[in-house]
Amino acid sequence: MEKNTERGTYTLKEDDKLGAVQIADDVVAMIASLAATEVDGVSALVGNITNELMSKVGMKKLTKGVKVEVLEGVVSLELAIMIEYGHNIPQTCQNVQAKVKAAIENMTGLTVSDVNIRIAGVNMQEVK
Repeated sequence: MEKNTERGTYTLKEDDKLGAVQIADDVVAMIASLAATEVDGVSALVGNITNELMSKVGMKKLTKGVKVEVLEGVVSLELAIMIEYGHNIPQTCQNVQAKVKAAIENMTGLTVSDVNIRIAGVNMQEVK
């Protein structure tokens, strides 16, 4: 039984004898971020202007470019990614969606309803 205990924290499991297991939405975002960047063709995740400014002053977050919404045990995600030049965009996005969905469901037990991807750009650096 999952419930929102405080903003951004969700109870995965609650047992009267052992206690509760809670997860922060930043953890779900970090799992999604790491899974997405493991896909061949994904150059990086891209954050909003606030995340970009914070990374310039030394406060880099692994969850930049990921928006997580958890409602009654169901996760909805939005990812902003950079694609490496030469990769098939639809196929790469399908691979990202599958990998992120599997990683979150396997690690947290939550159900992923959708993984929405926004292509923020194409990395044009020459492959060596």
